[in-house]
Formats: sequence, C-alpha cells, structure tokens
Amino acid sequence: MAFNDSVADMLTRIRNAVRNRAKSTNVLNSKVCRGIAQILQEEGYIEGFDVIEDGRQGLIRVRLRYSPTGDPVIHSIKRESKPGCRDYRNVEDIPSPLQGLGVSIVSTSQGVKSDRKCREERIGGELLATVY
Repeated sequence: MAFNDSVADMLTRIRNAVRNRAKSTNVLNSKVCRGIAQILQEEGYIEGFDVIEDGRQGLIRVRLRYSPTGDPVIHSIKRESKPGCRDYRNVEDIPSPLQGLGVSIVSTSQGVKSDRKCREERIGGELLATVY
C-alpha cells in the first residue's frame, strides 16, 4: 500500500482506534510520527508509545488513554496542513484549540513541538494537527 502522507495516516489510525475503543494501534514509524506521539504523551492524550523494529521501516504502537468511565480522552484529532496545501504559521498565529484546553502540533526547524513550547521559544512552523 503506497501513500504520501504518513502524518494523516497516523492521525486516521488513532481516530479510528478511539472510535472502536481499542486499547492500542500501530502506525508506521517516522521521525515526525514519533514526535507527534511524544507530544500526545506529554500532553496526556495517550498513555504511551513503543517503537517496534520489524526489519523494515518499523512500527509505533500507540497505547490509547480513556477516562475512568471509559470515555476517550481524544475527542477530535484533525490534520491541518496537507501535502497539497501546506499551512505555515508565525508564532503569533498558532491557534490554541478550546482556549488552551487542546493542543496544536507544529513542525519547526528544531523538531516537532506543541503550541505551548512554540510560544515559549518564540518559533513558528508548519501547523500539522490540532487535538482536543
């Protein structure tokens, strides 16, 4: 299966797993996908992730998180910048979803960072996704 957008594939797999109430899901391994998984873990949207070597590209097993009542922690996960229409933002223009309760994921020259870290370090970049 050939596809162009590994980030959109990762977000779609997570969205589908949350909808099906799965405990975990596997996504293809890449530096950007590991960065997104790291931010989701730091912000508390997933329990954690493991990198699985399979002799090829590798996989990332993302362990999803649910509330004590069984409701998913991730309500919405949306791809913002697409391969056909990249969305670059200055630090002042990076959105803060749900007035700070959500997180925007930004690909900067210094790696993949959350909107809070981008504001701290005063750097902008490509707006990859928003999660809340």
